Amino acid sequence: MSKIVTPYGKLHYEVEGHSDQTIVFMNGVMASLNSWSTYVKQFVDLGYQVVTFDFIGQLLSDKPEGPYTFDQHVDEVSLLLDHLKVTKVHIIGTSYGSEVGMKFAMTYPKKVLSLSLIDGTAEITPSIKKEIDRWTELTYGPGDQFFWGMAPGIYHPDFIEKNREGLEKRAQRLVGAKEYLRGQRILYKTFLTEVNFLDELDKIECPTIVIVGEDDTLKTVNDSLNIHNGIKNSEMVIIPNCGHVAIFEKPDELSTLLIGFIEKMRL
Repeated sequence: MSKIVTPYGKLHYEVEGHSDQTIVFMNGVMASLNSWSTYVKQFVDLGYQVVTFDFIGQLLSDKPEGPYTFDQHVDEVSLLLDHLKVTKVHIIGTSYGSEVGMKFAMTYPKKVLSLSLIDGTAEITPSIKKEIDRWTELTYGPGDQFFWGMAPGIYHPDFIEKNREGLEKRAQRLVGAKEYLRGQRILYKTFLTEVNFLDELDKIECPTIVIVGEDDTLKTVNDSLNIHNGIKNSEMVIIPNCGHVAIFEKPDELSTLLIGFIEKMRL
């Protein structure tokens, strides 16, 4: 694992594979770069260079006082790519990462070869704000109670039932994780402040795939449909029996979609 020093703090990242074709994965707000391990291996095996990182405010990177801005996050990514001497990328982002990915593609349209957006939104709806406000309150309590308080809002009930033991281990890792929870509060506030660009999506020029869980109650099918309608050259796929965290809930289906889409754009 490596780090670069940015004007905003230390940013932790990893690079795997060697290629002039680079994929950058962007995390959901609660995730970390290791959330993508299955997908990283698959793309490295296909001959891509893969970059993963934690945004400032996330688990492994610095957590200065916020809120931050999406312009800052875009700058973080740009600085990282410059450091790695990468000029063009395929971006894969989930939730918070998909929203930063959209902002990056609007800011640097010539740098983005393709955009894969998983369970994202381009606007804060009343239902999203209500849920994020609830999560914010949960961060002031014990970490395991935070996890189980937000879990029904992001995971499909079937996934929770089948993976309860593994999820309980994740919950226990958050016991006493006050710094992580503080970072979460900052990122939630950033999200609620910064995600308001539905009318700017026509600035995105690259081929785009919009993917959403059929039963995502946080960022719904309608939120993804609005993104799809706003981005020319986009296609949309709905994954059945899936909640908000498609990267964990439906890895096989998601891998097939991502690999098929990105391979079409291979230089």
